[in-house]
Amino acid sequence: MEYEFIYSERKTVSIAIIDCKAVIKAPIGLSADKIDKIFKRHIGWVEKNIARQKEKKERFSNLTDSDIKDLKKQARVYLTEKTEHFAQIMGLKYGRITITSAQKRFGSCSAKGDISYSYRLMLYPESAREYVVVHELAHLKEMNHSKKFYAIVASVLPDYKNRRRHLRF
Repeated sequence: MEYEFIYSERKTVSIAIIDCKAVIKAPIGLSADKIDKIFKRHIGWVEKNIARQKEKKERFSNLTDSDIKDLKKQARVYLTEKTEHFAQIMGLKYGRITITSAQKRFGSCSAKGDISYSYRLMLYPESAREYVVVHELAHLKEMNHSKKFYAIVASVLPDYKNRRRHLRF
């Protein structure tokens, strides 16, 4: 398997998957031989993550404008209902709900309590969508990802780690 490597002012080696290709950033002076050995030690991780990125790309590349419009409508109804449902369970009040076309995040919660969800969330299983809703609502209590934050999530969805796995592929 081929990879690109970039020398930079850094102390450690990093491997990233960018546009379904492996990219290694290495400290200036590290030999190509050592970089190759490091890459070979992580080949399993690289292959798995390239496959995930390709699958994700395929999932979204076939969507027409009409599909996106329909998904946004579905998201508005479904995610609003789920947010209301879980907000009642958690005893929380939230602001506006916005449906976005975000590609890198499924949801976000502002300091004002406004919640945004990506329409892309509708392409994932219901258990994963519910996890994102509870995750964003938990930010109304904890605006971070601390143990306290995840304790809030776990109090509503004890199986949240399993649900979260559906979002990664």
